Amino acid sequence: MLRILDANLNRIGEGLRLLEEISRFILDDPDLSRELKSMRHNLLPKDRQFQDRLLASRRAGIDVGAFLNIPEEGRRPDVKSLVSANARRVEESLRVLEEISKVDNGIPGLDWEGIKRARFRIYELEQIIILKLTRRQRVERISGLYLVLDLEALRGRDEIEAARQAIRGGARVVQLRDKKRSVREQLQAAVVLRQVCEESGALFIVNDNLDIALASEAHGLHIGREDLPLPAARDLLPADRLLGYSTSTLEEAMDAEKAGADYIAVGSIYPSPSKAGTRITGLDTLRKVKERVSVPLVAIGGINEDNVPEVIRAGADASAVISAVLASDDIEGASRRIQAKFEVR
Repeated sequence: MLRILDANLNRIGEGLRLLEEISRFILDDPDLSRELKSMRHNLLPKDRQFQDRLLASRRAGIDVGAFLNIPEEGRRPDVKSLVSANARRVEESLRVLEEISKVDNGIPGLDWEGIKRARFRIYELEQIIILKLTRRQRVERISGLYLVLDLEALRGRDEIEAARQAIRGGARVVQLRDKKRSVREQLQAAVVLRQVCEESGALFIVNDNLDIALASEAHGLHIGREDLPLPAARDLLPADRLLGYSTSTLEEAMDAEKAGADYIAVGSIYPSPSKAGTRITGLDTLRKVKERVSVPLVAIGGINEDNVPEVIRAGADASAVISAVLASDDIEGASRRIQAKFEVR
């Protein structure tokens, strides 16, 4: 029995440590790291005499299961598979301890109800970590041409076909901006656009409307100062969804990053035909934000094929474009030319 306990306690410690390291060094999540560390310390035995008994029982050199060759264990395709494998290892070992603790065998510190609670918490933490890793992967895809699909700029043309053409031209992100249609019409369009983007490997973002973003299962939501407060939006969005925020000053950008924005839009960089009278922030603000903020930056406002190179040099990871693409008779070609500027930087 002691050998079973020793093996499973080791598995729990090893698995929790890996989950803790991923939360700490990949996700940079202090709360997850703290909880996993606390769980690891609380579950492992503290009684010195019991630790000595476990160590004395160990027979690693003759363990018949130690050197079994299982090909599936020799390779993990990505970090998320590491999380699942190690969470499962912890869950299974906790179940073993839970069952053993129901037997009155004089083993100290084994509370089957407490172990059961820990097992169910690991189920939750596995989900949270994987969702956050998914979001991190999506953040890394915020680059290049970011198309804002504004119906007014389309001048009656089909938005779904426009999105397809822009994606064929290289658009990495498509944001639906719709301030006129009914919620039902917006949702119908959003569902189709999300499918189009997923089929093509692009990200789909909804502007302003949290309900549409949630109902359409969009990859993210983009908001500004006049919308839902950023912390509230972060709490309401699932952990794998992106949250973008529009800013016009360095202070706003820094505050947005602290509040949980995954990427930040900075603008208007130039006068914009789609938003007359918007405050011009200019390239200097973009440069200052780049120096102080670590999340991806999306430059927005009056950006076109001619000026996008200087926006890139100022620090933009992506460029939000409306008229320069949607007003063109050749949406795919206009998209391809702008995206090409990012690929040669």
